[in-house]
Amino acid sequence: MSISILKALPEHVTAIHALIRELAIYEKAEKEHTATEDELMRFLFGDDKFVFCDVALEDGNLIGIALYYYKYSTWKGRSLYLEDLVVKEEHRGRGLGKKLFLSVVEFAVEQNCGRMDWQVLDWNEPAIGFYERFEANLDGEWINGQFTPEQMRRICNENDTF
Repeated sequence: MSISILKALPEHVTAIHALIRELAIYEKAEKEHTATEDELMRFLFGDDKFVFCDVALEDGNLIGIALYYYKYSTWKGRSLYLEDLVVKEEHRGRGLGKKLFLSVVEFAVEQNCGRMDWQVLDWNEPAIGFYERFEANLDGEWINGQFTPEQMRRICNENDTF
C-alpha cells in the first residue's frame, strides 16, 4: 500500500468535504457543519482562494487532510492557522497525522511564518497527546471568542444597544 502526502486537487473536494463532516460528527457538532462542497471548491481553487489543503492518499483513496490558511499576528506578522487535521478513524495510529502535520509545519517554515496556531478540544485526549509529542505550547489561558452569522447580523442591526 502506497501512501503519499500532496497538495489537494479539485477532484479531492468531495472526499475532503466528507472527511470534514466526519470530524464534525466526532466533535459532536454535526449541525454546525454548514459549509458546502461548492464553497470549499471556491476557497481552495477559485478566484477567492485563501485556503490550502494537504491530503493523505493511500492507493489513490483520500484518507486524511490538513486544511490551513494564513492569518496575521500583530506581534509576529504572517502566521499560519491549521483549521483541521483529520485522518479517517480506521487509518489512525499509522503516522499519517504526523506526516500531514509536518507538511503544514514545513510550509509555515518555507513561508517564513512568525508562528503557527491551531485549536484542540479540551476533551480530545488523543489529539492533545499528539500535539504534546511535538512539545507544542497548549495554552489554557486564552478564551476563544466567536459569533454566529445570526449574532453578527443582530449586532449590526442593534449596534446602538451595545
